[in-house]
Amino acid sequence: MDFRIFLFVLFGLGLVLAVGLEKRLARSLLPMPVLYVAVGFLVFSLQDLLGMEMPYLNPTTDMFDAMALEYVTEFIVIASLMGAGIAIDRPVSWPNWRQIWPLLVIVMPLSIAAVAWLGWWALGLAPASAILLGAALAPTDPVLARSVQVGPPGENERDDVRFSLTVEAGFNDGLAFPFTHLAIAAVGMSALGGWTAEWFAVDFVWRIAAGCFVGWAVGRAGSWYVFDREADVARHEMEEDHAEPKYSTSEGLVVLGTLLLAYGAAELVHGYGFLAVFVGAVTARQRENASRYHKISHHFIDQIEKIVLVAVLIGFGGVLASGVLEALTWPMALVGLALILVIRPLAGLLGQMNCALPWSGRLAVAFLGIRGMGSIYYLAYGQTHADFEGLDVLWATVSFTILASIVIHGITSGKIMDHVKQRGHHVHKGQDAEMIGLVPRRKARLEEKP
Repeated sequence: MDFRIFLFVLFGLGLVLAVGLEKRLARSLLPMPVLYVAVGFLVFSLQDLLGMEMPYLNPTTDMFDAMALEYVTEFIVIASLMGAGIAIDRPVSWPNWRQIWPLLVIVMPLSIAAVAWLGWWALGLAPASAILLGAALAPTDPVLARSVQVGPPGENERDDVRFSLTVEAGFNDGLAFPFTHLAIAAVGMSALGGWTAEWFAVDFVWRIAAGCFVGWAVGRAGSWYVFDREADVARHEMEEDHAEPKYSTSEGLVVLGTLLLAYGAAELVHGYGFLAVFVGAVTARQRENASRYHKISHHFIDQIEKIVLVAVLIGFGGVLASGVLEALTWPMALVGLALILVIRPLAGLLGQMNCALPWSGRLAVAFLGIRGMGSIYYLAYGQTHADFEGLDVLWATVSFTILASIVIHGITSGKIMDHVKQRGHHVHKGQDAEMIGLVPRRKARLEEKP
């Protein structure tokens, strides 16, 4: 049997069943990502029994596999960041978003430092490789965190726990990049020096600022294109046809084009594309907040994300079956479990010391730091841009941590979120929906009647 044809069948079946399975398995002990990874693992493990020869997907021994993983996970993270940004109903302001910054400036650096130290002390990694391990595993993942993120745009449902986890995943996937570049710069270095100052000025300050600015500019331009230019066209058509206004643009093409434009433009000026995509999506969402256009856009990008996610999960199962875990030892597994069960929860609680959420809400935010496709991307990016030592250790540790996170968080996230919401601990004390601007501020011009 030709494995290519078999994969078409498997992928097609996976797409057909994805939506129904996601809903049915959401509250079960077998989350959808676990099922798809298991299917990929079984198919690649039983290739002899199935009578075909499957490709060998092992990035520790094949640079092409590492590059393929880098490109595929890069795209799915971009799509996830766009979807997360469009889904955020809450207006951007310091009072509304102040709960987020400690998760970025306290929790994430602490997680990077703790994992990097364990990589150096417990796993015997060189400093550069240990930093790369910390940078890859520190960010929470927007791809596999769908069950704990805010819902589609326009729902105006207050949930500060979901809001915190969504915005954290949106920002820290870009903020992990400076530390990935730090690891790359540290390869072959034995002491601090001018290279660290250059890293801070270029990879930390400039790239973050450039990514945020480009994202804001593209978001503003995209919203102008849709809600100003296209509004005039729609009104003109309505006056001529005496019909209800409609969008004259193809929502899907505009969303995908804006997404790729923000990412590419930021990378061209040496900014962080992930930050540009998320900031651009949030910026565009702030315009005409009552418009149905945002919901249509979110639905389109959500479909793209699901298509790629099915392929990536099956492929990740194939990577596991191809021997990426052969180097796994108990210390590596314990480092991954320590991140999920100890480091992230403790750092998360520390970062929320001044948070107005009840304690069960804080615990939910602290514990549900899901790891996933972003970690694969950062590790693959590091591998293709520098000569790191101990790649087998890095891939085994990261792969095991992702697998453990998929299982642990996949089983517990739904129950935790339900428990917190039933107790009313999903919102900050002393604030209502109007105080944080969730009540629609105005009706979209493009949908007004003459």
